[in-house]
Amino acid sequence: MVPIIDSHCHLDFEDFAQDLPAVLDRARQAGLCSMICIGSGADLATAQRAADQAAREPDVFAAIGIHPHHAEKVEADWWPALEKLATSPRVVGVGETGLDYFYETSPRDKQAEVFRRFLALSRAARRPFICHVRDAHQDALAILRAEPLADAGGIVHCFSGTLEDARGYLDLGLDLSFSGILTFKKADEIRRVAAYAPLQSILVETDAPYLAPMPFRGKRNEPAFVVKTLEALAELRGISFARAAEATAENARRRFGLPG
Repeated sequence: MVPIIDSHCHLDFEDFAQDLPAVLDRARQAGLCSMICIGSGADLATAQRAADQAAREPDVFAAIGIHPHHAEKVEADWWPALEKLATSPRVVGVGETGLDYFYETSPRDKQAEVFRRFLALSRAARRPFICHVRDAHQDALAILRAEPLADAGGIVHCFSGTLEDARGYLDLGLDLSFSGILTFKKADEIRRVAAYAPLQSILVETDAPYLAPMPFRGKRNEPAFVVKTLEALAELRGISFARAAEATAENARRRFGLPG
């Protein structure tokens, strides 16, 4: 069985509270060797839950942040706790962080301020940053071009931009992560990007419990379903499923510093 890595999921969410052991078991049976639990919600408790979960499960790692939806809630005294969490042994990333102009539940200037602060945390903690960017690619790219980026680099999760946007991120040395959207009927531009990007710059994810791929669309997503995204990626690029799984897993290991 080829090792597979889900580079972005939210196993700490209430959606998995009743059957998490079964969800993890299905993931392992599907071939997943690692899952990155993204503790990025409205408060510090979300980040702590992700770190705690990673400490309990040998194949689960964590990233910590505050989602851009909640940027205006961030208090000055949160940063020392986030800085401490970021250097925990099982925390391998900072974020998700970034800009979201689709919902715009926090003011744009506050989103940008918090985004820059997390980029600084990424540099200090020597952890890659995980970007959430929706309807805000030009502003996100402007910030990323202006900021010194961490040596550990970063990932644009659940990539949803254009080929031009993708080129901007790739020119900065960032990875693009593709979700179940890759299988959606109207996602032609995202498929175009997935076929274009260098294979060594591609990760796959579920963003579980969101964005379940076909044929599970509309259901709760879970890490095992990342197999469907990998199948779509392999078909797009004209390579075997094993090659797609192997390459994306190796990319995730390199970016997050995961064990082999």
